[in-house]
Amino acid sequence: MPTKHEKTTLADCQSQQDHRRIRIDKVGVKDLRYPIIVRDKKTQEPRHTVAIVSLAVDLPEHFKGTHMSRFVEILNSCCPEMNIERIPILLRELQKKLHAEAAHLTLEFPYFIEKQAPVTGAKGLVDYHVKLEGSVYGNDIDVVLTVTVPVTTLCPCSKAISEYGAHNQRGYVTLAARFAGMLWIEDMISLIEASASAPIYSLLKRPDEKFVTEQAYENPVFVEDLVRNVAVRCNEHADITWYKVEAENMESIHNHSAYACVEKPAE
Repeated sequence: MPTKHEKTTLADCQSQQDHRRIRIDKVGVKDLRYPIIVRDKKTQEPRHTVAIVSLAVDLPEHFKGTHMSRFVEILNSCCPEMNIERIPILLRELQKKLHAEAAHLTLEFPYFIEKQAPVTGAKGLVDYHVKLEGSVYGNDIDVVLTVTVPVTTLCPCSKAISEYGAHNQRGYVTLAARFAGMLWIEDMISLIEASASAPIYSLLKRPDEKFVTEQAYENPVFVEDLVRNVAVRCNEHADITWYKVEAENMESIHNHSAYACVEKPAE
């Protein structure tokens, strides 16, 4: 009998036959924190961030389990630099090494952009929530980029009926898009901010605050206007083939939020 220090053939329980005849749609690892690098559009410099990663494949009915360690091995081989072009590579590796028909990837991470205040030029970092989802079914690959952007909105009705101003609030716009070619995170953020009453900044001096407040007052939008404005810009964008835009205004004079959603039908 071999000792504990001698090499032995280890049992491969995952590859054993399963007799319940039930196919599993997704099995894998979820909520793995992993450092990644994302390229800045303007400078092409690397930006370091930490992603929450989920990886999964389908499992045929005759296999008892999948090999969980291979998910992390594949992630290690494809990261840390992550961009849209690398998503198909990672998905194909999942397919190949886990003998799967379908494979899935989700990356969620904060993305920071340095923004200058509109008057004084004071610099501050603003964070945006980004989700990158990829799936492969056989030879077909699907990639969706989602960005959540904070904005300022000012109520048109309040402006029209009030003598002393109008109520405004911070809103959040979530834009998910499929695309042909290349779609940058920065482009999606700019598209959304241009659709609101005013952008959000992390650092504003008094001249900047005056500017942003007056900018919002001159550009009032309902939550309905906000999603329609984003939809119009998406329709005009040459590379966006599908989108879903959701907006939520954290109402300043109500104890509820205002919500709207527009989705382009899949072609």
